[in-house]
Order: sequence, then C-alpha cells, then structure tokens
Amino acid sequence: MEEILQVGVITSTHGLRGEVKVFPTTDDAARFRKLKEVILDTGEEKMLLEIQGVKFFKQFVILKFKGIDSIDEAEKYRRKSLFVTRKNAVPLRRDEYFVADLVGLRVIDDMDQELGVLTEVLQTGANDVYVVKMKDGREALIPAIKQCILNVDVEGGLIRVHILEGLLD
Repeated sequence: MEEILQVGVITSTHGLRGEVKVFPTTDDAARFRKLKEVILDTGEEKMLLEIQGVKFFKQFVILKFKGIDSIDEAEKYRRKSLFVTRKNAVPLRRDEYFVADLVGLRVIDDMDQELGVLTEVLQTGANDVYVVKMKDGREALIPAIKQCILNVDVEGGLIRVHILEGLLD
C-alpha cells in the first residue's frame, strides 16, 4: 500500500506573495482546512511544506506555504503533486478505500474466475466505476455498487465482483 496519498496538484501561482492554486484530487476539498502540512513531490525530492493559509476559489484551493513568499518561488512548483501521509489522511468509513490502494488489485467474479486487474477508478456523479483490464485485453467497466462489488480485500490483493447481465457484452 502507498504510504503517501495524493491530495492535489499545483496548477498555477495565485497573486504575488507565493500562494498557489491547487486542483484537489481528494473527494473533500474542505479537508485542506484541517491540514497543517503536505508533501510536495518536485520530481527530484519530496519536501515537507507547512500550510500557512487556505482559501477556496471555484473548484480550486488556494494555499500559502511557510517560506514561499514570492511568485517566483511558487512558480517552480507548477504542475507538482501534493501528498499527505497515510496518518494525515481522512479517516475512511466502512466500505471506503483509497484509490491508490485499489489500483493493481486482481479482480475475480463470484464463480472464482479471474477477470483481470483494476487499472483505474473513474469518479462519476452517481458512483465510482472500476476499470478492469481483462485477461483477453479488453477493458470492463464495473460500477462500484453493492450489487456488483461483493468484497474488497486490499491486504489480499483481490476484489470479488458480480457481473450483471450484459455488463461484459
């Protein structure tokens, strides 16, 4: 399992005093209010940044980091990802999982036939959809609803599903 989880991507600078505009990759952008620090992945290193201020603008989060006080300093972090440690992650409710923990799990049906590997989770308005790369090379889209997802065993690396009629046609 991943030890750090992505919560956002810096899209651009905001203003002249080092603030950055962040596209949140978490379900609840308001969680940034409670965060004290994030991990910035520069591509060469991971830096721990202390959050000094949080504002919201449309679908974006505006963050001010301690020690980044100019537009020039902030500019070099454009398109970089922000992460939190698993310890600082939002607590999950029953039957909720981090996408990073699901990707790569083997998928079998309720008859124990191996279907393939979960490669992506699409977040739609109604429910998530699991993208499964089938053994025959096709992709299957399985809705993440109780009728289809029977069991998720992250530690065991396995998801058991029920394939509704016509889903694989």
